[in-house]
Amino acid sequence: QVQLVESGGGLVQPGGSLRLSCAFSGFSVGTLTIGWFRQAPGKEREGVSCISIRGGSTYYADSVRDRFTISRSNAGNTVSLQMNSLKPEDTAVYYCAAGAGVPNYYCLDWTRFNSWGQGAQVTVSS
Repeated sequence: QVQLVESGGGLVQPGGSLRLSCAFSGFSVGTLTIGWFRQAPGKEREGVSCISIRGGSTYYADSVRDRFTISRSNAGNTVSLQMNSLKPEDTAVYYCAAGAGVPNYYCLDWTRFNSWGQGAQVTVSS
């Protein structure tokens, strides 16, 4: 049974940091990509970052590049998103998702992912 469980998130002041983690299980890692997506109220879901589990290639949306870092654990069953220099516009529900055989140039396209975590609220506010 495939499963993704997110942890982390919460309330932070602008300029602060948070770390999200996504523990995944039940997947074949050969062509697996884990992505982080977010959705703010009244806005469309957007890709934030993604990582190829086997190859380790990473990709970032322009809006978060140089502030967010995606990584995988040595054991290979957890993906984390370190978020620094957070801004109010980063406020959203963040989801991790898993997709098999997702081409690199599509890895920020949420429609390419078919397994999703429950979501974690991130609020950036003073």
